[in-house]
Amino acid sequence: MNTRTPCPAQLLACLALALPAPALAGAPETPQAETAPEAPLWSGTVELYGFAPLRSTGSVTIRGQEAEVDQDLGEILSVLRFAASARGSIEKGRVGLQGDLWYINLGDQASRLVGQRNLFTTTADVGQTLGIYDLALRYRFGERESAIGKPGSYSVIPYAGVRLIDGRLSLAAALDGPFGRTLLEPTRSLQRTWVQPLVGTQASVFLSPRLRAFARGDIGGFGLAGQQDLSGNAQVGLGYAIGDNTDLNISWRYMGLKWNNGEAQSNGFVSNLNGIEIGVKVFFGGAPRGTAVATTPVTEPTPTAP
Repeated sequence: MNTRTPCPAQLLACLALALPAPALAGAPETPQAETAPEAPLWSGTVELYGFAPLRSTGSVTIRGQEAEVDQDLGEILSVLRFAASARGSIEKGRVGLQGDLWYINLGDQASRLVGQRNLFTTTADVGQTLGIYDLALRYRFGERESAIGKPGSYSVIPYAGVRLIDGRLSLAAALDGPFGRTLLEPTRSLQRTWVQPLVGTQASVFLSPRLRAFARGDIGGFGLAGQQDLSGNAQVGLGYAIGDNTDLNISWRYMGLKWNNGEAQSNGFVSNLNGIEIGVKVFFGGAPRGTAVATTPVTEPTPTAP
């Protein structure tokens, strides 16, 4: 049997088929597919806000004596001594904690006595210091909270927890009796701190990459700490991203609180506030900016032959 040795031409052809073809000079390289960055496991928010009630109505009852309060924003600011408020959240995966702290200290507010004392010309001054502190466990449906997002992306977050209320009230009354005599009564004071169960929901949806609408509602108390024991919030507004991780929020808010012990010489108070809330909210560890907003891929220009 004769064995034929491949000729040099056949060997060169085999090597040409086995080796990859060299890249043409000046041809663009094909970009590798980029892997989207993963969102961190932990995320959170911090918001500093101010609540400006356009109107405040309510009443204070101390040992059976009741005075009504009805003020506009200008009157509230004239007796405002100090106010502070902030809220925040921390989240791992979809489960997290959130808190809301609100404190206000008002000086003497002109009010009107009610009841049998209306037989006289009456005046009263009501002082109020009130703190409301919420802490709740929450679960998120939808996208993680962020300053920038795809239009239509949303989040719905129900929560449940406790609300601590600390109130310090004072009531000083003066009655103008017959013959021009003024009858002064000693100042009455009331201090009470109690805890309410709390349930609520907050939600937001992006209208554009930087504009979102949001809403919140909660209720606490359910009559567990007195004959009357109820509190609640309702809020709706818009947020606009002023940075990659910062929102400027403006909203309308209603906040109500009612408590009374129901005794013969009753103690209690009612507060109804509604007005404008403005806040700055910062997001930590949200969705990476590259995945938050859809972008159009950039096409490399095709080189032309010289």
